[in-house]
Amino acid sequence: MKTISCLSPAKINWFLHITGRRDNGYHELQTLFQFIDLADTLHFELTNDANISLNGDLLDISAQNNLIYKAAQALMPYNKQNFGIKMRVEKRIPAGAGLGGGSSNCATTLLILNKLWQINLSIDQLAEIGVKLGADVPVFVRGTTAFAQGIGEFLYPTTVPEQSLLLAIAKNCHVSTAELFADKNLPRNTAKIDFSHYSFEKTGNDFESIAKARFAAVAKTLDWLIEYAPSRMTGSGAACFALFDTPEQAQKVAKLAPNDINAYVVSTLNTSPVHALIAEQF
Repeated sequence: MKTISCLSPAKINWFLHITGRRDNGYHELQTLFQFIDLADTLHFELTNDANISLNGDLLDISAQNNLIYKAAQALMPYNKQNFGIKMRVEKRIPAGAGLGGGSSNCATTLLILNKLWQINLSIDQLAEIGVKLGADVPVFVRGTTAFAQGIGEFLYPTTVPEQSLLLAIAKNCHVSTAELFADKNLPRNTAKIDFSHYSFEKTGNDFESIAKARFAAVAKTLDWLIEYAPSRMTGSGAACFALFDTPEQAQKVAKLAPNDINAYVVSTLNTSPVHALIAEQF
């Protein structure tokens, strides 16, 4: 039996603009995704019984409702050799923080099972399956830094200089994406930008003002970070980040974090470790 363990990375959004709303209620956006080296670990053990099992850090979600399990289910129709899989997840990416942990785990499962089950779907085909499971899944499937627009389905690969960040997340603060999207004060007509003219300074996160108003812990985190470096909320969750030139600078500030804020020094990555592992192992 073949076993494999794989890091499943978090992501940050360097910016996030809500540029419109479709007739079906979905919001259109522009954003820039980049991976960071904060990661969960997924373990896979190939079996011959055509069964799917999942255990580990499931965060009070039943195995059948977990995106890891759903990703395996989505590939089962292509599994002509009737392989099964035993999976276990070790979580390090905080839930509800806007770091994409669930989407990352989903994409990692699609990529690894595509190889272990000898399905050999293309990346485009896996991304098409992934978008039905979650809007952010395709960027993790494709595995490179990317601009995104539409509802997140249009991805444009790019590279951004890799650097050190201080990631700060208020303890016991879970921000609901659905709640933020439903807020009547959410900006929904931010002007689209030309990606070739992107700069951090000229962009922002349209969720940030809403999250600060609704969640005092998010406001406190941003107020603390901005004392030391340019800072922003990432995604639609509780996580915020500040930019530093070196990990040593970030580490000095991390040691000053208030007791109710978890601080992590992380590095950005232009390539997902999942793709690096697949290239090495398969």
